[in-house]
Amino acid sequence: MADIFATLEQIGVVPVITIERADAALPLARALHAGGIPCAEITFRTAAATAAIARIAGALPDMLVGAGTVLTVAQAEQAVAAGARFLVSPGFAPALAAWCRTRSIPLLPGVATPTEVMQALDYDLRVLKFFPAEEAGGVAMLRALAGPFAQVRFVPTGGISPANLRDYLALPNVIACGGSWMAGSRLINTGQWAEITSLAAQARELVDAAL
Repeated sequence: MADIFATLEQIGVVPVITIERADAALPLARALHAGGIPCAEITFRTAAATAAIARIAGALPDMLVGAGTVLTVAQAEQAVAAGARFLVSPGFAPALAAWCRTRSIPLLPGVATPTEVMQALDYDLRVLKFFPAEEAGGVAMLRALAGPFAQVRFVPTGGISPANLRDYLALPNVIACGGSWMAGSRLINTGQWAEITSLAAQARELVDAAL
């Protein structure tokens, strides 16, 4: 589990992907990888999510693929069976946290308040998704959380863009940032793989400059 989070920290950004067609999964993953971002969080917002995860996990072992917008244990089971190596949830759900803990599956539950951070700590979760980052106080809120929760690190997601990515990555309690700007639905649906590679490469440059 720690290895997954160490890898996420090295990559620095987690592309949050909403994919409508499973047959776009491999060209999308290859485009991100070519830009220096060998990671993708495939969200359970479409019916194609499970098949997309399975295609990437089966064909591209160097790509760290996870499942996002996981709301239930049933979705978690589907994602893991398809090959997802980590799970991301928009909020904290005790049943999901317990299921992942008993199976040693990395989970990034969404938190936005000190109370939710404490609930996650009860399940030995110390790397958390800060969501929605900008709306929940952004960089200032993460600085405030660092005081009482020195043992916790975050993956802020929501409102992250090239304009503020370095501000977040400069925080000691941030390991990576999630964002959809590298591979938005329009780019995926129209097969703009070169553009996705370019955006991924720009993100890679920003991450490297922040390290």
